[in-house]
Amino acid sequence: MAAHPQPWQHRTVLLHEAVDALVHRPDGVYLDGTFGRGGHSRLILEQLGPQGRLIALDRDPEAVAHATSGDAAITDPRFSIAQLEYARFPSRLAELGITQLDGVLLDVGVSSPQIDNPERGFSFRHDGPLDMRMDPTRGLSAAQFLASADVRQIAEVIRDYGEERFAGQVAKALVARRESGQPIERTADLAQVVAGAVKTRERGQDPATRTFQALRIHVNAELEELRQGLDAALTHLSPGGRLVVIAFHSLEDRIVKTFIARHGRGEVDRRVPMAEPKPAVLQSLARIKPDYAEVDANPRSRSAVLRVAERTDAPLELRS
Repeated sequence: MAAHPQPWQHRTVLLHEAVDALVHRPDGVYLDGTFGRGGHSRLILEQLGPQGRLIALDRDPEAVAHATSGDAAITDPRFSIAQLEYARFPSRLAELGITQLDGVLLDVGVSSPQIDNPERGFSFRHDGPLDMRMDPTRGLSAAQFLASADVRQIAEVIRDYGEERFAGQVAKALVARRESGQPIERTADLAQVVAGAVKTRERGQDPATRTFQALRIHVNAELEELRQGLDAALTHLSPGGRLVVIAFHSLEDRIVKTFIARHGRGEVDRRVPMAEPKPAVLQSLARIKPDYAEVDANPRSRSAVLRVAERTDAPLELRS
């Protein structure tokens, strides 16, 4: 996918809070698993020492192009970037000959340039092709999913990933529209059908909000990638290494919170109940929300939750 100049701006959420929590060893090796437009990466580089190293990833080819070409390109020799889902970062570390990390940063979800570019199909506010893929070269688009899935499959996605109480009605309306010979191929089409099926909504929220969120999460397998990325981070963090995650809705934050809590307590081997429990491997350090000034300047930050945890013991044996 060819990159092109973009007027869409991205305001990095919880920028200083995330980087201050992450970079505790200036000459360490760090991973920014969700480069976006590089707000966190650029500040990390400012705080790194001469021997520090930053490995960045993004599955979106436009994000990688932003880091490697044009006036905004990062030429710092301590920096490298690759187009890759963050859950697959161990393969990138292997390529670079790295086995441990001093910190992992994940800013999960969708970025403002993706939302604001109508051609990407993420937003009900702008008419465009119903794509929603963060990597437009791989997998099924949202339109392709809706063209082939049955009512039950669509309803499950909208209910489970959008927490939409009218998921059944929305799914039936979408399939009825498809069977009438008018497939859902544009964001405006999807928003219109959902608006007709969702009769009530929270004050100030568009009826299509939850359905768009659900389809985006499904198309990009975002929750599964988050689970796999957290496991990989724990495996590769060095003792004292930091895990820093910014989530933007309850489904993501619940996964992060549960992961930190589960690895933050001793584990009893049920097969040997009298044995000493295995020690905790993570310590929760912080939960941070944007302050009023940040929310006022950037309303999209209002739902963000930053969680910080630290590895407390030796790294786990690397998995094959």
